[in-house]
Amino acid sequence: MKLDFTFAKFQELCDELSNSGYEILTVRDYLQGNNKQKGFIILRHDIDVKPERGLKMAEIENEHGIRSTYYIRMTKEVFKPIIIRKIAEMGHEIGYHYETLDKAKGDKNKAIEIFEQELTRIREICDVDTICAHGNSLTPWDNRSLWDYYNFKDYGIIGDAYLSINFERILYLSDTGRTWGNRYKVKDIISNSYIDILSKIRTTDDIIGLLKQKKYNLYLLSHPWWSDGYTTCLKEFFLQNVKNVGKRGIIIYRHLRDKL
Repeated sequence: MKLDFTFAKFQELCDELSNSGYEILTVRDYLQGNNKQKGFIILRHDIDVKPERGLKMAEIENEHGIRSTYYIRMTKEVFKPIIIRKIAEMGHEIGYHYETLDKAKGDKNKAIEIFEQELTRIREICDVDTICAHGNSLTPWDNRSLWDYYNFKDYGIIGDAYLSINFERILYLSDTGRTWGNRYKVKDIISNSYIDILSKIRTTDDIIGLLKQKKYNLYLLSHPWWSDGYTTCLKEFFLQNVKNVGKRGIIIYRHLRDKL
């Protein structure tokens, strides 16, 4: 059995995706109404860190004839024009992974200025018409709330990867916290009727099992912390577990605070 969250396991996932009979959609495809078949999967990646690994994932998907959406953070570590162009040239969608309320420390006027500036920069490299909020578990702001005051359509954006999706008929699954379960997710949670199913999902093999069932329309979000090699995998597993302890503490604190 291959270690989870390695590129070898990602290959297995892509094998199953390409042979599943599902229609694989980018976020743009879904928002433009391009899902023609009964069963579909929205495939998305948030490049929070390690853009080189994001490129590797894009290459593996390309080998399987899969197109997906890659949301790019506007940080020095992630915003690498050469890598972004390579991903786009394979036919993948590039989107803007905004975190402007965090950067503006809650100031909505400053946040929208940052949004305009960063959107312009990424559009100098490729077409961008969908966006997705970055969720930093350590900040008190929800970047999506920027749109309580502004309208992203005024900036040529057709939709947001959370706000514009009807999750009532889609099972949302994310590998945030290096697990497909919800235990360590602070902001990356969607409320819908699939809670019983979500409680049984932990590993990529569980996701592959869901694909074989062909019962649900799916929305899969993964991040580029998938890696090569046993040593690297174990190192990242240890570091993520340390982070998850902190995340669990935040979740418990906020739950107790809300009950007071």
